[in-house]
Amino acid sequence: MGEVVELEAADGHRLSAYVAGRLDAAAAVVIVQEVFGVNAHIRSVVETYADMGYLAIAPAMFDRAQRGVDLGYTPEGLQTGLAIRSQVDWATTPLDISAAVNSVGQSRPVAVVGYCFGGGVAWLAANHVPIQAAVCYYGGQIRDFIDVAPRCPTMLHFGELDPMIPLDDVAAIAAAHPEVEVHVYDGADHGFNCDIRDSYHPSAAALAQQRTNEFLLLHLGG
Repeated sequence: MGEVVELEAADGHRLSAYVAGRLDAAAAVVIVQEVFGVNAHIRSVVETYADMGYLAIAPAMFDRAQRGVDLGYTPEGLQTGLAIRSQVDWATTPLDISAAVNSVGQSRPVAVVGYCFGGGVAWLAANHVPIQAAVCYYGGQIRDFIDVAPRCPTMLHFGELDPMIPLDDVAAIAAAHPEVEVHVYDGADHGFNCDIRDSYHPSAAALAQQRTNEFLLLHLGG
């Protein structure tokens, strides 16, 4: 089981984070939340990466607006999460990711893996934070930051049927960044990786995880 720790960003902001895994792990992974906060699902993702041998951490990215956000996958939870997200300045997200990277990185390589809101955060981190790799699952804001070029190997996962991320946006991102590995999953919707959402797509989630695992192994070693 993991534990909750406190981090400090470069601007003095203090935020909580959920961390799990061996302190002597050869590599680390920063998991970036959806708009539902560091909830049970995100904590389970941290545990999954810890079980794979990584030191894994999920910083509470909403702590700048509201501490302790832990929402369920309901219409009410979504609306609450979106309202809180609107209070978070995208410009500060690299500071909080850097705090997490500094906490688990030290002498080991680090990747950032983000989902939904976290996918956009991971995209920005790939440019602003010294990390070895980034993986972004259905990051709707990536299109808004299309002029931000990753400075590390980056992989993107999108669902073919995602109503929030049109395939035209995916094509534009791929065209603007041919160095980025982009995957689209047939029949998959937004949130296809989350096994407690109605949009969970087991085969797409499994294939995306396989590709992510291979990508991280390539760029983090192990």
